[in-house]
Amino acid sequence: MRITVLSGGVGGARFTRGLRALLPHAEVTVIANTGDDMWLHGVRVCPDLDTLMYTLGGAVHEDQGWGRRDESRRVSDDLQAYGLGWDWFTLGDLDLATHLARTELLRAGLPLSQVTARLAERWQPGVTLLPMTDDEVETHVVVEDGRAIHFEEWWVRYRAALPARRFVQTNLAAATPAPGVLAAIADADVVVIPPSNPVVSVGTILAIPGIRDALRATAAPVVGVSPIVGGAPVRGMADACLTAIGVETSAVAVARHYGRRPDGVLDAWLVDERDASAVPDLQAAGWIARAVPTLMTDLDTTADIAAAALALVDRLP
Repeated sequence: MRITVLSGGVGGARFTRGLRALLPHAEVTVIANTGDDMWLHGVRVCPDLDTLMYTLGGAVHEDQGWGRRDESRRVSDDLQAYGLGWDWFTLGDLDLATHLARTELLRAGLPLSQVTARLAERWQPGVTLLPMTDDEVETHVVVEDGRAIHFEEWWVRYRAALPARRFVQTNLAAATPAPGVLAAIADADVVVIPPSNPVVSVGTILAIPGIRDALRATAAPVVGVSPIVGGAPVRGMADACLTAIGVETSAVAVARHYGRRPDGVLDAWLVDERDASAVPDLQAAGWIARAVPTLMTDLDTTADIAAAALALVDRLP
């Protein structure tokens, strides 16, 4: 069984871990958002790729949902003693080793997809992990005063409290899907959109030229899991992102934002039990829909959520 997942960071990583526990012998390919990537201290930082790699490889800081467990920050502290770096975005010492390794391989001429495969050899995530593109695409946020700041600054430093006018992905028009991305969508038995940020994570993946069209064209059913529970995001500030693009923070509105195939990308939409009243409206609009508990409280619960998502499109073995 071939399953392709379009993922952001924490939510997508935890969902994929549950999916892998449910179907340990499935061939899972994860296409990761790289729009959050940035250069910092001269190294290339890929937050979502690393969160996926650490989570699926058993090294993540579970309480945070990102970064390495048993981490220290001596290098970042010493950089700040020199007046360098940002006190709102520090790289742990163990995490820095990953970024140094990635940067060395990139500067040796390897594309990001090959670098990612090389790094994943250490962690054995149990999936094929692909960046959405080998090209550098970074998300910037245009805020009220007209400044464009990197998404990570808006998200981490300002906690999305600065009202956003719009999101801009640099170099997007020239970007192409990384090798294997389009084939993973076309050849899948099912494609899953986990509860990742629909605007800056999944939305950025869909914005890479060719990926949205591949989802519309694939013979595989496409099922999504709502990141909105009871009118609020499960994690993070996805509501601020939705507000910036004029989308209501609700399970139904996010489904409509993705759209129903063939014009949109979804065939089925799993919502939380607190949004069960939305199911009749979703079904009337043509989606396959169901409400179940969707909070990923532990591995077994997350595997149950993955099972419910696959059951919507009849893809449980």
